[in-house]
Amino acid sequence: MSNKEKNIEENEILNENVAENAAAQQEESLTGEEQQRSELDEANEKIAELNDKYLRQVAEFDNYRKRTMKEKAELIKNGGERVMESILPVLDDFERALQNMSKDENAKEILTGIELIYNKFTSILKQNGLQKIETEGKDFDTDYHEAIAMVPAPAEELKGKVLDCVQTGYMLNDKVIRHAKVAVGE
Repeated sequence: MSNKEKNIEENEILNENVAENAAAQQEESLTGEEQQRSELDEANEKIAELNDKYLRQVAEFDNYRKRTMKEKAELIKNGGERVMESILPVLDDFERALQNMSKDENAKEILTGIELIYNKFTSILKQNGLQKIETEGKDFDTDYHEAIAMVPAPAEELKGKVLDCVQTGYMLNDKVIRHAKVAVGE
């Protein structure tokens, strides 16, 4: 082979090597760009995941705050429930004493004094949210009444109605703390 042919052959080999190197560099640069895109996509996914986690935590905390505020308000509103429940027997005794004293002619002045005390006592309880459950002539309602007796109704329109109240029921701030014990017509 002549020098000229050798030079041509070497140039062809050199051109092939240059082309291969250029292709390899182009592949490496594409691989680098793809790798950067991949890393960018992963970072964006991580950001989205952390943002979602953050929003959930904020919503959870907001719900917790609202729930505790509601529970606190409920405790303040009905905090005296046990005290009121323990006072109810005293209120019942007051009512029985008034009924018995109204029958005695000699106790008129004492009755007047006790009525004043009773009225003052019930007004203080009302100011603190205690309400008497009305029963006379009302339809029987298990939310407010407890039937302790079924009595034959004297008239057809009194069936299912409260005929007599044996023990008064009370509500504290729209919550029943003692059901009224009643006799119901059947």
